[in-house]
Amino acid sequence: MNHGMRLAALTLLAGTFGCGSGGNSSSGTSSNLSISFSSGSVQASLATAGTVTVTLTRSGNTGSVTLTVRGLPSGASAQIQSPGSGNGGSITFAVGTAVSGSYPVTVTANDGRVSGSATLTLVINASALSLSLSSGGAQVYQNQSTATVFATVTRTATSGNVTLTVEGVPASVTWEVRSPGAGNSGSIIFTANQPPNPPSNPPNLGNFTITVSASDGQVSGSATTTLTVGAYVEVFNTQSGAMQLAMSTSFQPAEWDSTFFTTNPGATTPLHNLQPSHIRLQAVSQGVPETAQDTWNFSVVDAITQPVLGVGDQKPEFQIAVAPAFLYDAKHNFLDPSYAQFATYAQQLVRYYNMPGFDVNGTHYQSPSVDTINLWGIYNEPNINNLDATQYTNLYNTVVPAMRTVDNTLRFVAVELLDSGGSENEFLPTFVTGVTAQVDVLATHFYSTCNQKDPDQKVFDTVPTFGKGVANIYSILVTPPANPALKTVPVWVTENNVNADFDKGGGISACNGTTFVRDPRGSSAFFAAWRPYVFSRLGKAGAAALYQWVFAGDAQYGELDDQTGQPRLSYWIDYWLQHKFPAPPGTTLLDYAATDDAELETLVARNSDGTVIVMVANHAVNAPADNNGPGAPRSVLVDTTALGLFQTASLLTIDANTDLTNGPTAVSVSPVFQIPITFNGYGVAFLTLK
Repeated sequence: MNHGMRLAALTLLAGTFGCGSGGNSSSGTSSNLSISFSSGSVQASLATAGTVTVTLTRSGNTGSVTLTVRGLPSGASAQIQSPGSGNGGSITFAVGTAVSGSYPVTVTANDGRVSGSATLTLVINASALSLSLSSGGAQVYQNQSTATVFATVTRTATSGNVTLTVEGVPASVTWEVRSPGAGNSGSIIFTANQPPNPPSNPPNLGNFTITVSASDGQVSGSATTTLTVGAYVEVFNTQSGAMQLAMSTSFQPAEWDSTFFTTNPGATTPLHNLQPSHIRLQAVSQGVPETAQDTWNFSVVDAITQPVLGVGDQKPEFQIAVAPAFLYDAKHNFLDPSYAQFATYAQQLVRYYNMPGFDVNGTHYQSPSVDTINLWGIYNEPNINNLDATQYTNLYNTVVPAMRTVDNTLRFVAVELLDSGGSENEFLPTFVTGVTAQVDVLATHFYSTCNQKDPDQKVFDTVPTFGKGVANIYSILVTPPANPALKTVPVWVTENNVNADFDKGGGISACNGTTFVRDPRGSSAFFAAWRPYVFSRLGKAGAAALYQWVFAGDAQYGELDDQTGQPRLSYWIDYWLQHKFPAPPGTTLLDYAATDDAELETLVARNSDGTVIVMVANHAVNAPADNNGPGAPRSVLVDTTALGLFQTASLLTIDANTDLTNGPTAVSVSPVFQIPITFNGYGVAFLTLK
């Protein structure tokens, strides 16, 4: 190769490489790389890394590009995201142990053939603040002392005055900030406000995440803690009246449950342990023993009735819920408007269970049990079963005297309305003024809903109306022109549950005509708040009995699983209501003041043995649309200073975590004047003081 040819080759080779930020070109085809940044400077601190975006501009045939960084201060580092075959990358700078200052940093892009460089300024702030808060959070109760959260500042290369700020505090709480200033320690003092009268709804109680920030104007740090705002209950040593509300339960003898005691013979034990008063028996369908005129079959009704006769107080109520089918027309109206045939049927029932029986067509019918039935309910929910008030009064005045001719020791439960809100006003005045037969108990039924779609809050909102309904019944019994014979008659609630709906056949809702959906709130944690709430309101209104519908059933109704015989959560709730507030003999209600009656139901009573029971039920809803939701966390501080010191104290809680097989377990607590109760959601707590 001659000299001229060598020179041309060297010139071509030199043209394939660039230098400097602008690259290099030759007289042949050239390739160039240039770099630009999202910002000419980037800031990094001990708390926060700094990131800059790198953008490439390519010309010619460039390949995969790698970025490098030169000029980093000692102790700092860079995390590089190279563009590769693309046109974008990034560099993240971490301070590490570098000293504060401004540093020129050169970034080079290179694809192995050409390269480009540019310079940016890295600003390092090596000072920092970190903040830590005293562990355990803070808990404050309305009307009570303050709670303090201590804040500790850790400084790095900073000595400025530090100020604390607080975010996330609910309107129910005020706070006082004591900033560290030039020091390293501060605090925040929280105080729960005096609740408004009437209380706000919601009352801003519960658990709140609080953010505390520390700043000296240059650097900052933050930390979070939990602030629990609780209600306060103060118990007084004065009496507000007596309560004698007995808990009981029900059976519906029919073909669908007639095998329950056969398949679950041990179920009489948990039934007995409930200590139920006057267990209710409501025979329907094939449980009605007269299947045709003078044709009797007691096998279905006795499959339930005979085991029940020997359980509890052995004094069940047998409700003659319906007449034999042949006594009705096609529209379920009585064929005999004098009700004499129905009275004859009722007399035979008394003879069967209480007397030596009766004979029909050469067959003798007599209960095999020595236990008799003294308490009889006359018809079920006449206001929705084709009887107006006048018709029912005539029926009652006919049937009761007829039954007493067979056994004059009998006692009777009257009316048993389905009370859907104000039904007593439409039905009872006519009955009260027109009844001439013996009435020993006047009963009604309360359900919160007949629609599984109703949200939890709507269901809870019905509960206060139950107590008002009972109070209204008592008022009707004594308001002129009242019947003097009824002035001291007790009011019983002989059916009660969350949802009254049922499958009327074919999977269709009896209430709504739509597809039936079982409502699990009859035995879920929702029930642990709902039933004690009902119990408290009815007890304070003077109701004398509260019946669960039913003992053995599905998740909507049963205290026991009708298939397995195992207890549901509802069983343990009713068990402890009866055992904590035994009736008979009944309890004495004590006065109290509570800061939250909107979401927490409180019942305070002194039993005949001197034991004081404080029951608190948490029915605070977690979200407005909840249907069988978890409930919202709540706390309450119970103050019994006015009662003096007790020797022992225990707390028993029923909620979603309760052991269904063995029930809840009481835990001992220190018998001090102020005792906290905490709920994770729906539930009830019984504080027992001895």
